Amino acid sequence: MQDQQGLVCSVPGNWDDFINQSQLFQHCASLDFQEAKTETPLCPIDSQEIWAAGVTYLRSKVARMEESKESGGDTFYDKVYDAERPEIFYKGNRLRSVGPGGKVRIRKDSFWNVPEPELTLFVNKHGELAGYSIGNDMSSRDIEGENPLYLPQAKVYDAAAGLGPCLLVTEKPLAPNTIIAMEIIRNGESVFQGDTEISQMKRSHAELVDYLTREMSFPSGVYLMTGTCIVPDPPFTLQSGDSIHITIEPIGTLIQTVA
Repeated sequence: MQDQQGLVCSVPGNWDDFINQSQLFQHCASLDFQEAKTETPLCPIDSQEIWAAGVTYLRSKVARMEESKESGGDTFYDKVYDAERPEIFYKGNRLRSVGPGGKVRIRKDSFWNVPEPELTLFVNKHGELAGYSIGNDMSSRDIEGENPLYLPQAKVYDAAAGLGPCLLVTEKPLAPNTIIAMEIIRNGESVFQGDTEISQMKRSHAELVDYLTREMSFPSGVYLMTGTCIVPDPPFTLQSGDSIHITIEPIGTLIQTVA
């Protein structure tokens, strides 16, 4: 658990109960925070589900339209970008997630795979936005591009949901000029760099949370990845051994390796 000053405290008792308290920031502020001493940070998830929103940035819409043009599915992404209802899909849970320093996977039946760096919201069991983390929405672009109905297979598989390096609890929302940055390192060399501001997102966080929680309850809370606009141009695809660095200050940097 991390507060705005970047300090970490040990969570007393059950993780699920702790993070679902109302007024979590005030409660954390009353605790004795100490500098983190753990060498192996854990993925900040227990019983929470992970969901994701798609096509929330213009760059994402364009990339999805390009990859699905041959199948005739490109118009779906154009329509959902302009629609009132956002695209929201299930991404995984603790079993499918990978924490900082862990290994994410690419599908063996896919030839075009990319990481998608995303600001991730933590919504508690009361439906309140209570914190932030960093998400890595691993995606098989060739599978999704073949047919939009294949989205679950392109997005949901073992070790496809990166999450971490912490849960940031703040008193105020992140500033619109908060930057999301990603770098991919291969054999010691940078092969991709990109960044954006969260102000470039078309939909508000409150809007996404509202749609996610309209007809679903989350007794242990839920993580919601909010989409990306940092998409490597084709023919880039991830390779085993690639190191993915995603930074969102003041949350930190999520570093993961491709298995």
